[in-house]
Amino acid sequence: MLDDVDVPEPAAGELKIRVTSVTLNFNDLDGIHGRYKTVPRPVPYIPGMEVLGIVDGAGAGAEGWLGRRVVAIPSGAFGGYAEYVVAPAAMAVEMPLEMSESEAAAIFMPFHLAWLALYERARIQAGETLLVHAGAGGAGSAALQLGVHAGARVFATAGTFEKTELCRALGAELAINYHEADFAQVVLDATDGRGVDVAFDAVSGDVTLKTFRCMAFNGRHILAGFASGIEQEDEGLVPRPVLFGNFSLVGVCHAYVDDPVVFKRLSGFNFPSHHDGERLHHELLALFAAGKLRAVVGQEVPFSELPAALDAMERRQTVGRTVIRVR
Repeated sequence: MLDDVDVPEPAAGELKIRVTSVTLNFNDLDGIHGRYKTVPRPVPYIPGMEVLGIVDGAGAGAEGWLGRRVVAIPSGAFGGYAEYVVAPAAMAVEMPLEMSESEAAAIFMPFHLAWLALYERARIQAGETLLVHAGAGGAGSAALQLGVHAGARVFATAGTFEKTELCRALGAELAINYHEADFAQVVLDATDGRGVDVAFDAVSGDVTLKTFRCMAFNGRHILAGFASGIEQEDEGLVPRPVLFGNFSLVGVCHAYVDDPVVFKRLSGFNFPSHHDGERLHHELLALFAAGKLRAVVGQEVPFSELPAALDAMERRQTVGRTVIRVR
């Protein structure tokens, strides 16, 4: 349902963004269905946690962002399905004006998350083996490409023939249709029974437990999301398979803050600084400019088709990212 609300105004350290595109995320669905306990849902609730647009207002301390084209996570990680949104400057990065609308809208969340996961947290090395779940999705396709770029031997899972073909086109040595085969057994066979050094898992649930079976000694299992259901964020994992498996569980969350030390004292959580995010972003943009990475955009549709696109994502009928044109 469309409704008119007041245009939000930025507080200190925040940006008001005139939205041109919004990119769909599974967290949007969790908020819509009331499953996302981490972030409160005000009424009226406007979903949307990733936007592209032009900064046309700024709070104190953020005036230097005025006029820039940015991609950002709105304050509270919602509010993006709108013409205007407010976002912390710490969760915004500038996008080149020469980059196409769909590509500029599509790379922030998946590529920053996958970079943090593989390069910072798991410290993946050339020659290692990497298993990427949902390799044809937004985060999965980013992790797959970054694994290939790191020189890893990449395996990927997906749910249809078309999606496994996309994984192969992105550089996966092995693409497994998890509806047709036991991916853990296929991975063990492909590694002569050793298992994988790194697993990128943004799915969770039964996929996580099954992946434990094919982790190598000293492997790193990255917990990067809950696409199978955010409620599993609160469910504890049984430690026995990790203990006997002699591998590590590696958590990763994509968020940037102005001062990690202050944030740690306030929340108890560890997040990288916005400065670290900008450094990462510049390296990513250089790889995109060189043609070594590409955004996978399965759909780009007008705002009027947002509900149908959201339904398709919930039914796992989408590939890569879905970009909604607001303007």
